[in-house]
Amino acid sequence: MFARSVSFHLKPGRAAEFTQLLDKDIIPILRKQKGFQDEIALVAPAGADAVAISVWDLKENADTYARAAYPGVLKALARVVEGTPQVQTYEVSNSTFHKIAARATA
Repeated sequence: MFARSVSFHLKPGRAAEFTQLLDKDIIPILRKQKGFQDEIALVAPAGADAVAISVWDLKENADTYARAAYPGVLKALARVVEGTPQVQTYEVSNSTFHKIAARATA
């Protein structure tokens, strides 16, 4: 499995709108993407920052989303996000939700 972590700096007072946009607009887009597994969104207590973590079956499917659909997602979030979101990618090594065992290291 593969994950994309996107960090956002939210415009003041826009945390609730960010959450609504994810629920109403972004998650439906994600659900249409090949290989999409899960989305976890976190908003800091003060509401200034947020992180969205999407989980994918394969890196290739996450990469396709990044090229094809993610630019539209950024446009939809433009009214609540300041600056350029920071994207990091990861191999998922453990997940209780997805029942992934840790990989043995040599």
